[in-house]
Amino acid sequence: MSERIVGEVRRINGPVIEASNVTDGIMFELVKVGEDRLVGELVKLEGSNAVIQVYEDTTGIAPGDPVFGEGIQLSVELGPGLIGTIYDGIQRPLEKIRDMSGIYIKRGFQLPSLERGKKWLFTPGVEQGTRLSGSEILGTVQETQRVEHRVLVPPFIAGTLKSIVAEGEYSVDESVAVVRTANGEQELTLMHRWPIRVPRPITERLPFEAPLITGQRVIDTLFPIAKGGTVAIPGGFGTGKTMTQQALAKWSDADLIVYIGCGERGNEMTDVLTEFPRLLDPRTGRTLMERTVLIANTSNMPVSAREASIYTGVTIAEYFRDQGYHVAVMADSTSRWAEALRELSGRMEEMPAEEGFPAYLPTRVAEFYERAGYMMTKSGMRGSVSIIGAVSPPGGDFSEPVTQHTKRFVRCFWALDRGLANARHYPSISWLSSYSEYLPEISRWWENNVDTSLVKDREEIMDLLQKEARLQQVVKLVGPDALPDTQRFVLDVGTLFKNAFLQQNAFDKIDMFTTMEKQVKMLHIILSYWRRGSEAIKRGVTLVKLRRMKVYQDILKMKYTVPNEDLSELDKIGERIERSFDQLGALYA
Repeated sequence: MSERIVGEVRRINGPVIEASNVTDGIMFELVKVGEDRLVGELVKLEGSNAVIQVYEDTTGIAPGDPVFGEGIQLSVELGPGLIGTIYDGIQRPLEKIRDMSGIYIKRGFQLPSLERGKKWLFTPGVEQGTRLSGSEILGTVQETQRVEHRVLVPPFIAGTLKSIVAEGEYSVDESVAVVRTANGEQELTLMHRWPIRVPRPITERLPFEAPLITGQRVIDTLFPIAKGGTVAIPGGFGTGKTMTQQALAKWSDADLIVYIGCGERGNEMTDVLTEFPRLLDPRTGRTLMERTVLIANTSNMPVSAREASIYTGVTIAEYFRDQGYHVAVMADSTSRWAEALRELSGRMEEMPAEEGFPAYLPTRVAEFYERAGYMMTKSGMRGSVSIIGAVSPPGGDFSEPVTQHTKRFVRCFWALDRGLANARHYPSISWLSSYSEYLPEISRWWENNVDTSLVKDREEIMDLLQKEARLQQVVKLVGPDALPDTQRFVLDVGTLFKNAFLQQNAFDKIDMFTTMEKQVKMLHIILSYWRRGSEAIKRGVTLVKLRRMKVYQDILKMKYTVPNEDLSELDKIGERIERSFDQLGALYA
């Protein structure tokens, strides 16, 4: 549909505008307000009146200004050129806008989300006469060295392929195929549009099979997330939410990363925007931006665009999932998104619920996380969207509504602990408050691809950490000297595990990333020390003797000294543990 006048401005309340004389507006229609054509979305209809959510600064808008309807919902452009681009919350390319309008976005300034002048080498993948349905692969474009962009038939089109171009270079808006549909002939280009609030169709949801490997030991071993899973990272200010997500963006084995800076401080997004292009993908040695899409919507940008930003990001992720890729979405943070919902709801004079948030907050949170999953796509391929959402509870209070509602709809919970962060223990993920419900699904993958003993070893170390936590409460009352050596050894091994395994240095070239093979061997070494040490203490060996063993220092340093490429030194440490305890046992025989 072409642009048409659908009403006029009656009342302005910040980013919320009330319009009157609305003739043929439709819910969630994309509209332009005023002569500057400010981008907005029609979110409420009542008779001939409507409420419009505007995604730009409404300064200068006056009653009587026209409202233009676009006839479509708020949508994103999907096609070659997404990867490596920095967008705002409604998919405006920020770098291109900066080059044309300066460091500030001019009101009503619009640019296509995908560059129209750039040519892409398109290789057709289907032949004339083929029966096509929505989301099937039409052909391919090598977008980056790592990512082959599979051009999809728009989900709403089905028919017989009448013609398709030969291999060659085409821009995203040039016709490359013609499909004969029930409603006539339809030209297809390298791109199409899709409404951000509508999940893209799939064939079926599949059971989870494999974990998303992150290289962070506390996550991969203790609280893993499956590919296609959902996780919340709640934590107060300064506990390391953003740094944890950035580490996952760099090291996780997802094919693509969609990083959404939703309402974060400008300096944090600046760090992301400057760091990511300089970071190297450990798998290809090339810049990390070659598999990343950035959505930058800082706290000083219009609040309504913040509300739309996470939908923009997850829609882009679903598009690459439909191509058969595994995509990880980093939403930082969903608390700022919820605050945007609260502000907009207040301006629309809706009845508030707990702490002023709208009554539909749980529904919106659920709808967002439900878009994650491991799917069979319409093209017959398997892909996934994993959503990792940071939550910023005020004062670190996990009982506030956003954290509690998020906890209801995710299956993995990485609770960041203020005490650990203050002690410079990073990642500051609490091993007592965190959990993962994906263990039953991925245990078989562990057994088939890593080690059959990993599930049992994990259970043993988690039980040990629980015992250590209970003993720490006793120590606070009576001191460690009042405990017998058997219990003090539990405290010693708990401290050893925290320092040698859970704590990880993001700036050390060896320790910043740990393969699953190394994690298994490290865990096995610590448990071997625990098992042999427990036996030795029962035979009368003193705790002082165990602490003076040379191999103890080897265990402490193994995360820094043993590279992922050569784990033979870990086997040697394991052998030294056995020899040391055998010699110690001989003395006490």
